[in-house]
Amino acid sequence: MPDATASHPEAIPSRGLARSLVRLARPRQWVKSGFVLVGPFYGLPDLLHEPRNLAFWWVMGVAAMAAAAFALASSGCYVFNDLADREADKLHPRKCRRPIAAGHVSPGQARLFGLFLYAAAAAISLAIPIEFNQRLIVLAILVIYVLKEVAYSNYFKHKVVADVMSLSLGFVLRVGAGCAAVMVVPSDWLLTVTFFLSMYLAFGKRLGERRTLAATGDGAAAAHRKVQERYSDTSLEMFVAVTAVVTLVIYTLYVQEVSEFYTHGFNLLWITVIPTTYGLLRSFVLLDKGVYDDPTELALRDRGCRAAGAAFVVLTIALMAARTSGKWPW
Repeated sequence: MPDATASHPEAIPSRGLARSLVRLARPRQWVKSGFVLVGPFYGLPDLLHEPRNLAFWWVMGVAAMAAAAFALASSGCYVFNDLADREADKLHPRKCRRPIAAGHVSPGQARLFGLFLYAAAAAISLAIPIEFNQRLIVLAILVIYVLKEVAYSNYFKHKVVADVMSLSLGFVLRVGAGCAAVMVVPSDWLLTVTFFLSMYLAFGKRLGERRTLAATGDGAAAAHRKVQERYSDTSLEMFVAVTAVVTLVIYTLYVQEVSEFYTHGFNLLWITVIPTTYGLLRSFVLLDKGVYDDPTELALRDRGCRAAGAAFVVLTIALMAARTSGKWPW
């Protein structure tokens, strides 16, 4: 007698379905919601002192709830994006194992799960312990983010350059939501660095896809992602290099502009430029070689990029703590 689960993907055991739904939500991609925390973190010196006098854990707790809402909303967007891309994903050597493309989650189950994730994201944003009008602002940014993702999936993903700019705006919206949650105004430096860094990551993903699929045969990248027909290896290499350089230049100019980190005539924040430069250049090399086709996976799996990221975070936290307390260790 044939096995029903082999014939009908909908008949997957509940435990297997639960695992597939978790994979479908792509929890590894939740690291992107860390951008929600950036604004509140850099705004701590103003938030913890006069006239706001907010508690550190309250600020970060509010920011964390906003980040959780964006994480769930982004998971919902991934679900519907995977639904739309399920046929194209079957042609990709790695993405063919995604739950919908592999038949582990049916389209109907995926739609219900995506709607649940959207509802949970909205509920969290409305439960943040801030003024009601602030909650509405965070929710409005969340809705704009989801609508932008819908527009991306149905239109912008097929338009050269506009596809990457659309993705980058998602990161800018994350930063804006974090700032709105704690009522701080994001600086031009922060928004510009976020925009160009996310463009670098998106162009890097396009380049990584071309390198990964190159061994499959000519036209494999375009078959997987239609917009790849309009890109070339040369243009993507140039876009990745330009956005990486612009990101580094803007961040370095920001470092030079911030006077609060100077001690004994030296700007301590400049030290963070070192791991930033190393991380960007190393990721470029690995994406160009086709070792990874997803910058998020690269950041989580490659030891060098993990070390650079950890060094940047630790140094920045230490310097921000010293700046917030007003006491340098020497």
